[in-house]
Amino acid sequence: MSDWKIDESAGGVTFTVRVIPRSSRNQVVGVQGDVLRVKLTAPPVEGAANEALIGFLAKELGVAKRLVSIVSGGKSRSKVVHIEGLTRSRLERAFSPLPTGKGS
Repeated sequence: MSDWKIDESAGGVTFTVRVIPRSSRNQVVGVQGDVLRVKLTAPPVEGAANEALIGFLAKELGVAKRLVSIVSGGKSRSKVVHIEGLTRSRLERAFSPLPTGKGS
């Protein structure tokens, strides 16, 4: 699956997400370089986009919100996310096929 960088360990998967806040709907728009691009309706204020990202990923992957955490980038559009107990193959299947390139 393109160049999407996913680190898998016994505890789960870790990957980078580039958030596009204040979008018309929540959706994965593709992979750009080694980053998953996600549009969110939430604004980037007071942690709203972070909470929206956690909720969106949990729903899309069928896991509890408590298993999804933002490891770094809490105040940035680029965030490193860890999902406990998830495998790389399950993550790739959930978002496959993904468009690659610049995205919108």
